[in-house]
Amino acid sequence: MNSGLDNTEFLTTKEVADLLRIKERKLYDLVSAQEIPCVKATGKLLFPKAELMHWIHTGELLPKGKNNIRPNVLTGSHDPLLEWAIRESNCGLAMQFDGSLGGLDVFEKYGAVATGLHVLNTGTITSTAPSNNTWNTHAVQNRFANSNVVLVHWATRQQGLIVPKGNPKNIRSVASLASLKIATRQAGAGGTILFEHLLQTHGLDLKNLNISETCRTENETVAAVASGKADAAPGLQAMAAQFGLDFVPTQQESFDLLVCRKAWFDPPFQKLIQFTTSSAFKKKTQQFEGYNTTALGTVVWNS
Repeated sequence: MNSGLDNTEFLTTKEVADLLRIKERKLYDLVSAQEIPCVKATGKLLFPKAELMHWIHTGELLPKGKNNIRPNVLTGSHDPLLEWAIRESNCGLAMQFDGSLGGLDVFEKYGAVATGLHVLNTGTITSTAPSNNTWNTHAVQNRFANSNVVLVHWATRQQGLIVPKGNPKNIRSVASLASLKIATRQAGAGGTILFEHLLQTHGLDLKNLNISETCRTENETVAAVASGKADAAPGLQAMAAQFGLDFVPTQQESFDLLVCRKAWFDPPFQKLIQFTTSSAFKKKTQQFEGYNTTALGTVVWNS
């Protein structure tokens, strides 16, 4: 940048056009499409230099009033294998699990470097196996199209109904749940989105079920069944096996991570990813029934 502009907080249209080596007409098009940071004052367009330079380097628009520093927090949906890997790798990432959609809200407000999600696209016809059209991409591709982020695969997981040992209520599918005590995840959790979809395919409605517990993690959900507070709960095969409970499979899903590109290359996230190649991690994944991590780290969607 021209040294004469070093102490300037805002740049003019001509200065920005010269900096970007484009015509002013093209710059007006970017402004009109809200694809470049700018403000309007006294009838003139002005470009905040700090935000503009961030946009040039990353292609990312900053939320108003925010800076580009994200805390080393992983938010979003709870995955027990991911939680274990973060702790065992000592990577330095903090965890704040609050559901798939809640995590996207936190991530959009720069409250985390990554967020986990397993969001079913209910507008698609699902099959037993997950696909890029069925899981997660629809939830991020428009919302984060102008952000410096990438969606990477973590694991394929088997979702279903967790039931007590021996399945005393003889539960075969969600159609068996109408008169039973059910534990569910909170609204906005990926498991709840899938569960509501499955209920609708059997002519049932979540609000008409007997909900005995509303849980915020996979651990809380399976504990509700193990303690007898619920006759069944939507959850992971891996968690049912860990607690010695029975399991009725419903749907395979894709659990992915939306990650800030810069954070991906920073030490905390790199340490976590390197740990996933270790023998300790591979041994642990074998204990998680219904998990497939062979595609871990594969790019699902790139903004």
